[in-house]
Amino acid sequence: MKRSTLFRRPAAEPLDTGRSADFGYLQPGEIYLDAACQSLRPQPVIDALTDYYTTYNACGGRVKYAWGLKVDAAVADTRQAVLGLLGLSSKSHAVSFTLNTTYGLNLLLQQLPLGRFDRVVTSHIEHNSVFLPTITAARRLGVERLVLGRAADGALLYEPARLEKAVVVVNATSNVDGRQLTNLAELVRDTHARGGIVIVDAAQAMGHSRALLQKTEADAVCFSGHKMYAASLGVVVARHELLTSLELGFVGGGMVQDVRENDFDLVQGDPGALLEPGLQAWGEIIALGRAIEWLGGIRPGGLAPAEHISGLSTRLHAGLAEIPGLTVLATEPSPVISVYAPAQDSHRLAVFLSHSKIMARSGYFCAHHYLKEQLGLPPLLRFSLGLHSTESDIDSATQAVARLMKGLS
Repeated sequence: MKRSTLFRRPAAEPLDTGRSADFGYLQPGEIYLDAACQSLRPQPVIDALTDYYTTYNACGGRVKYAWGLKVDAAVADTRQAVLGLLGLSSKSHAVSFTLNTTYGLNLLLQQLPLGRFDRVVTSHIEHNSVFLPTITAARRLGVERLVLGRAADGALLYEPARLEKAVVVVNATSNVDGRQLTNLAELVRDTHARGGIVIVDAAQAMGHSRALLQKTEADAVCFSGHKMYAASLGVVVARHELLTSLELGFVGGGMVQDVRENDFDLVQGDPGALLEPGLQAWGEIIALGRAIEWLGGIRPGGLAPAEHISGLSTRLHAGLAEIPGLTVLATEPSPVISVYAPAQDSHRLAVFLSHSKIMARSGYFCAHHYLKEQLGLPPLLRFSLGLHSTESDIDSATQAVARLMKGLS
């Protein structure tokens, strides 16, 4: 695909030997540590999006002229790339695009068939994108809702008997402390054996922890392109059986092949279309395909992405743990590390860091129940890493936090 240079900021030299030139638009001194909210986009992804808008900006799935056919081919390539990333087949799974992870989870949970399930199961450490729709889904289905704990390693703590005809919805990676669902395979096996289904929130996993989800037997995996170096987009990868079982109440063009005065016929042979009413974000979908391609070839600092992130996580965790007066939530390094200082306001710390061009998140990170109700914590300060991050970023951030803590004490 031709790369456009319109609206492109001049590429700068990498700020240090660990920075990929694909993030050359970062200005000197800018340190972005909020990739858990949304990752920075590498230049090839930006170029792919710009190229769509400036050279073949057409609707997909509806037209026969050249621009539209080019869109259709690129979107089909992205669907296949998503399946390839997870090691899944189009024979059993379909890929749907939506607004974000939250939207995808709601599309599934709020259209589940009535009378089939006996309970909804989730955990305490969930993002609101899971926690809230499991509340409303349980109400709609008229079933109990069971909220379970997670072990220190992230495994869901459950008794198999409680999974009877259950809708299990849990994250693969916590957005607070990086814990992973280490017993995903066992959870899926035990749930399926009892007539239930498993839906995984993979928003925090797809960027750096995809191995956990490879060839997953889960019924659906929901994630966000904007947390894995693509444009703002939601993705649902679901089994055909789950999609065709939904009692659809959210419908529109793109989902139907014929419409009559009081009825309609759904598209046949493409289960993914059942979650795609109306026009889609064609440019963003195409950019996701480019992001997946980019992820397959990037070697920050000459390292594999997982190795690069692991090294930075260890460095960040160690640096924060050494700062007097600061409490680190995670006991192990991860790409997402949250801290707090009992004597300081995390929002104030974030503002002070911002004055030094260091961007970190403060608050409860949409995990209010777990952090406020369960742990009784004040707002936190969160540092999250991406493939743009470098050792220099980590050292500058930890040194700045140490200076702040010393100055404010």
